[in-house]
Amino acid sequence: MRTSWIVGVLTAVLLLGACSDPSDGPETAPPTPDVSRAATTHQRAQSSPSPSAAVVAPRVLYLGDSLAMEAQQVLGQELRRELRATYTSAPYSGTTPCDYLEGTGKKSLVPDRDKAAALVRALHPDFVVLQFWGNAWGYTWCMDGISHAASPQKYFSRYRADLRRLTDQIAAAGGERRPRIVWVAQGPDPITPDRVRRVNELYEEQAAASGDVVADAGATVAPAGSRYTWVQYLPCTSYEHEHPDYCTQPDRDRTALHLDKDYLHFCLAPTTSTPRPCPARSPGILRIAREITRVIGSS
Repeated sequence: MRTSWIVGVLTAVLLLGACSDPSDGPETAPPTPDVSRAATTHQRAQSSPSPSAAVVAPRVLYLGDSLAMEAQQVLGQELRRELRATYTSAPYSGTTPCDYLEGTGKKSLVPDRDKAAALVRALHPDFVVLQFWGNAWGYTWCMDGISHAASPQKYFSRYRADLRRLTDQIAAAGGERRPRIVWVAQGPDPITPDRVRRVNELYEEQAAASGDVVADAGATVAPAGSRYTWVQYLPCTSYEHEHPDYCTQPDRDRTALHLDKDYLHFCLAPTTSTPRPCPARSPGILRIAREITRVIGSS
């Protein structure tokens, strides 16, 4: 039963070109994304600033993989409502930090115009939010075939090096107006829980070394007191009780984080072959977006 469940899960993930952590991945890389369909949005707060406003509305750039792809609209809504932020998102499903590095040429799922440094130079953001599950099986060319399953130590070493390079490129692009990086810590993984723990530790390590910050959004989709235990449901929060559309099973005082056949994503609508922002109200996505917004607002 467990074997068939895992196979079904991985099939759903592969349909989206996502960034899961199966022990076996595709043998060849996916086609380069259609740049004309790149999920890049530029959204500015519509509300007029109050003359007495104490906080300057931040400029926020959001980059990442399929988790960012599905969450991009909700995060933008939260940032605009809570912080009056100017917001830009450019996520690409299946990516990992090396995809956003300049100098990768064609070995990347992200076109040159949407590299992190290029967008920082163009937009001058105050914050760059980076959300990656930690592509673990060489789905993207820029990982050079390195996978967690084949060589965990080599994988973590490469991942650490890419975090440093990406931080350096963003800092250089920002110049005297260096944006602050917000690394988004990921939620539990039922297949290889220690991998996610190690990846999150790398985010903490890099943020501490460069004066940046981690938003532990993954903790909001994990049981209290058990940070790396995967669950499909969690008790409804007070916010979800106040907004019943986000408490999916009020009679059981719990809400769904994942669909039955997708342990990775938080969108409560089935994945499609064309990556897209989540079209359904999804408690897990909202929890993640609210935590990222809280961290930016307090930074």
